[in-house]
Amino acid sequence: MDQPPESGFSGQAELRRLRVDDAAGLYAIISESREHLAPWMPWASGQDLAGTAAFLARSEEAWRNGEAYEYAVVRDGQVTGSCGLMRRIGPGGLDIGYWLHPAWTGQGLATMSVAALVRWAFELRGTDRVEIHHDAANAASAAVPRRLGFTEVGRAPVQGGPSAPGEGGIDVTWRLRPGEGGHRG
Repeated sequence: MDQPPESGFSGQAELRRLRVDDAAGLYAIISESREHLAPWMPWASGQDLAGTAAFLARSEEAWRNGEAYEYAVVRDGQVTGSCGLMRRIGPGGLDIGYWLHPAWTGQGLATMSVAALVRWAFELRGTDRVEIHHDAANAASAAVPRRLGFTEVGRAPVQGGPSAPGEGGIDVTWRLRPGEGGHRG
């Protein structure tokens, strides 16, 4: 397969491709989540509607050229967050990112969403590994790869130090290869 599906389900989570016309809705959920996201995601504190629209325009271009695949995480018809597959860790690798509105955390949605992304990543031609990177201080982000059978493969100081107020400046890398963890590819 050359591209992942534009939508699909994993447990209670529906993932659907983000598009430019999602700008207002995505911006609203980011605004509601700002206090929750800002300690870990530097982009969240200054995100405005124009920035959200620009991100979505870049996301559509990245989808077309195969560099990234961004999804809305939907439950009960409501956008609860976002996740994506990005080609930023070298040939054969895909990096997974994810976040949820705080009202939807603790329900397994991040884990279900990442499980779908892992499955789709290994269906893409040439993918030999999937990674998740997060700051060591972000215990909630660490729980997702641990639940899915990823292996922690490294910890390294972030060049330039922490970029968000909750971070400690240590990047943790988790990796999964086909046939490992909860995925059998």
